[in-house]
Amino acid sequence: MKKYKNDEFFNIIDKIISNEEFSKTKEIDHHGITRYNHCLRVAYYSFLITKFLHLDYKKVTEAALLHDFFIDEVEDKNFYGRLTKHSKYALVNASKYFDLNDMQKDIILTHMFPVTFTPPKYIESWIVDLVDDIAAIYEKFYSVRLEMRAAFTFLLLLFINYIRVI
Repeated sequence: MKKYKNDEFFNIIDKIISNEEFSKTKEIDHHGITRYNHCLRVAYYSFLITKFLHLDYKKVTEAALLHDFFIDEVEDKNFYGRLTKHSKYALVNASKYFDLNDMQKDIILTHMFPVTFTPPKYIESWIVDLVDDIAAIYEKFYSVRLEMRAAFTFLLLLFINYIRVI
């Protein structure tokens, strides 16, 4: 959290990150990191962009933080089913704990466009959708890179050990 150096950002998200249920996202793997860290990244960059564009950055930041706020995995074991249904679970869960306006509901519900077929209604929703896509790609690439580095190190050690045996 040290990399997100902005007091205003933390003032906006404080009531959400202090929520006991939301804190459970710290324990869930998501794109090679925790769901909490993924949501934090999406919220932070959405905050920066929408503030720069003079949009309702406070509401956007809250919704971006809540876009993947579900604790239990979607019960559908089909990968596509999980992709398309999790935004509905996140909206239901976020609505239990926080008052959301229509734009925030749209941000959460449509953050998986075009995987889901409902396009965002608001420019703010489009921004969060794009930030989420870029963050997910970055996070997945980073985690795969770490896995490849570990695999390469393991193979290198095997090779060195094999050469010593010969």
